[in-house]
Amino acid sequence: MKDNNFKHLSPLGWTSCFQSQLKNLDNNSLIPARVTGVRRNSFFINDGKEERTTTLSGKLQYECGSTYPVVGDWVMARQTVIARILSRKNTLTRGASGMRSRKSGECREQIIAANLDSVFIVTGLDRDFNLRRIERYLTLVYNCGLNPVIILTKADLHQAPEHFMNQVETIAFGVPVHLVSALDNSGLSDLTPYLGHGRTCVMVGSSGTGKSTLINRLCGKTVQATGEVSAHVGKGTHTTTSRDLILMPQGGMIIDNPGIREISFWDIDQGVEFTFPEIEALGGQCRFSDCTHTHEPGCRVLAAVQDEELTEARLENYRKMKRELEYISSRKNKSADRVEKERWKQVSMRIKSISSKKSF
Repeated sequence: MKDNNFKHLSPLGWTSCFQSQLKNLDNNSLIPARVTGVRRNSFFINDGKEERTTTLSGKLQYECGSTYPVVGDWVMARQTVIARILSRKNTLTRGASGMRSRKSGECREQIIAANLDSVFIVTGLDRDFNLRRIERYLTLVYNCGLNPVIILTKADLHQAPEHFMNQVETIAFGVPVHLVSALDNSGLSDLTPYLGHGRTCVMVGSSGTGKSTLINRLCGKTVQATGEVSAHVGKGTHTTTSRDLILMPQGGMIIDNPGIREISFWDIDQGVEFTFPEIEALGGQCRFSDCTHTHEPGCRVLAAVQDEELTEARLENYRKMKRELEYISSRKNKSADRVEKERWKQVSMRIKSISSKKSF
């Protein structure tokens, strides 16, 4: 493909990272576009000039297997057909539903969105507020190598919402935390820097935390459906059922996301270490290098709990996620071993088949 000028794609997040992938592409009939929505059998793409509905080419369906385009992907398309998915800068990935259950089947991945600059962890200051859940979200985001931003919605429900902000800051070291209220638009201007030209953010959080309402306020108009606050449970109702990339007047984009009920991990990088840096630092002072921080003598972490430097609840969440990630790692390794074993079994059967034919 010739070195065409794709400046019109810059507002959609086009960078040299994607431009460089076109050098070895010979097909001049393909043009780059960004996936803005995914439905059951179709994909919405935007080529900087128009948005249209597309499907995958037969060849791409065969080649990509289960790795289909997700919202935020950059693809090469011809009219209404996607022919290629460009390599991703990053992805927000979690374990598929049921992964937290040890009785679940194979290890499966769910990619939520691709090519992101920030992840908005949205929590309502109502019954949804939960520090342990925020820790799980932080670990999920850090495992994917992404930048978290915590947004506390419904600040208008409290006379002194700063109390909640202070609590979050004690467990989210170095992470930006913002108090916002969709009722009077307070705090919304603080989110503008994350939505600059060509920047992409994705929202994650429980159903009813006000993610869609927040997008509408940031847009200055209704672009996402919202539900009434339930008088029974005191929180909003589930309205978002699909992921869509929304162009914002600030110059960037937001990907709304259906409420997440189960925060399962898939990537197993340094998420826990980044979420619990003080525990990791204390662990380096333990008597034993392989200390589990449960019963060992000379454990500096347990001493910190006893001295009230660290809460038992935070330590227990740390232990829980460490066990979970170790289990996921072992399952992945077992899955890989099983695949290799089955492959050699097929090879062995083929050799036997060839040998039996020669014997006749």
